[in-house]
Amino acid sequence: MAISDTAPTMPREILAAIRSFDTCTIANAIERFGVRLRNEGYTRPGLQCFTVRFPRVLGYAATSHVRVSDPPMTGGAYMDRTDWWDDIGSLPSPRIVVVQDLEPKSGAASIAGQVHAAILKAFHCEALITNGAVRDVDAVAKMKFPMFAHAITPSHGYTHIVDYCKPVDIFGLRIHSGDLLFADCHGVISIPKEIAAELPRVAAEIRASEQRIIDLCQSPGFSPEQLRKAVNHSD
Repeated sequence: MAISDTAPTMPREILAAIRSFDTCTIANAIERFGVRLRNEGYTRPGLQCFTVRFPRVLGYAATSHVRVSDPPMTGGAYMDRTDWWDDIGSLPSPRIVVVQDLEPKSGAASIAGQVHAAILKAFHCEALITNGAVRDVDAVAKMKFPMFAHAITPSHGYTHIVDYCKPVDIFGLRIHSGDLLFADCHGVISIPKEIAAELPRVAAEIRASEQRIIDLCQSPGFSPEQLRKAVNHSD
């Protein structure tokens, strides 16, 4: 059964509304619903977008595992295996490819470069996220394709797919194929689908509340008393 058959998709207008905020504000909005612990659902430090300066991408995860240091059991290159394209095609769009490098020390070889970025864009993928390395960053930057990675390197080594459509771990974030992900310069968060439609409204309330505090702090008539009142009513 295709993943898109089992995972209901969000209306485009909801996705666009979520994307109008940053991951920090959406993370704060998710906290309001109490659906998970506050220290869960996001990547820890280690990711960097090497191809777009201030990316903001939202999409459904297409997951896979790769190894880069040893040759595959069959075939000799990444593109010898194309069955993972069917997995990507089964997902609703927009899509984000998420690749876990299984090496004990990730980044020994590139997960993707210019050619794979072109392929992924053709499959309506918004970005690539990996705990490993990428390459061809100048060329991919011209394609305006965000690649979030741990490092950059010149060689693809023996990079090959081990499996796909299975859970992956990217800097502390457990991701299943079909999960709704939101990524920007701060990192990646997983968005619980059961509350996704409510997030724009709550995020807008949070942003307005925070802006009132910022405006007060920057106003000529600032006073600690006014700030206490503003902070006490910020929730």
